[in-house]
Amino acid sequence: MAESKTESRNASNVVLRPGRLDEAAELGRICFDAFSAIAGKHAFPPDFPSPEVAGGLMSMLLSRPDVYSVVAEDGTGKVLGSNFLWESDAVSGVGPVTVDPDVQNASVGRRLMEDVLRRSDEIGFQSVRLLQAAYHGRSLALYTKLGFNTVEALSNIQGQPLGIRIDGHEVRPMIEADVTSADAVCRSVHGHSRRNEIFSAISQGSAMVVEHQGRITGYSTGVSFFGHSACETNEDLKALIGAAPEFGGPGFLLPTRNSEMLRWCLENGLRIVQPLTLMSRGIYQEPRGAFMPSILY
Repeated sequence: MAESKTESRNASNVVLRPGRLDEAAELGRICFDAFSAIAGKHAFPPDFPSPEVAGGLMSMLLSRPDVYSVVAEDGTGKVLGSNFLWESDAVSGVGPVTVDPDVQNASVGRRLMEDVLRRSDEIGFQSVRLLQAAYHGRSLALYTKLGFNTVEALSNIQGQPLGIRIDGHEVRPMIEADVTSADAVCRSVHGHSRRNEIFSAISQGSAMVVEHQGRITGYSTGVSFFGHSACETNEDLKALIGAAPEFGGPGFLLPTRNSEMLRWCLENGLRIVQPLTLMSRGIYQEPRGAFMPSILY
């Protein structure tokens, strides 16, 4: 990962630097504490069940060559927070950005965001996106000030696997030969490619496609927080959700305005956990089909 320029902040001498794998546990603790504090304040469940789970995510992020990391520390070397930029495809994704609750509201989060935005602009991504907890007004204000536009209201959905089949829409594991067709669906729905992310999901064993009338009409990299799905129709999306063996992590993310899909989920025993907001800075195409974003975009 490339290093960011070292900077200082007058009030607290904040320094920005790349993250290190040996600090994954500490970054995970800060991540867990930060998400738990803000969620608890608003009576919502935290995104991470334990510091160890958050630390595992940090370890994975710090090990990936396609994820840029930035860590904030004070003048004594104490870690204050971190942020990440996912760089695998045409659109970059931000997060998680976390700041130790003891030093929140001191512009550390803004500095971390400005660093990844600088990085995204320097590389030349056509767009950078993130998801924001809709109950967290301060982060919504910060991201809006930094140039992000609200583009979609989302509902975080959770529950037990459905085991439902949709007639005429067959779901099966994705193989490498399917990637071009799956990415064509993504380009049709969103106007950009997620080819590398799709390939990665195949290697992880989480990618699925849905076929209708002999052709691929949708796919999912996982019906989960970190997976995304793109389909031609709601019937394709129902088939993917119905066939999912689990809803990984805190669940999946469904556009709230897709009332047909939201009703279908609720009628099949799934529940809404929390509201989120998809935000975009740069080029954004109004989706032309059914979709579910990941926690990145």
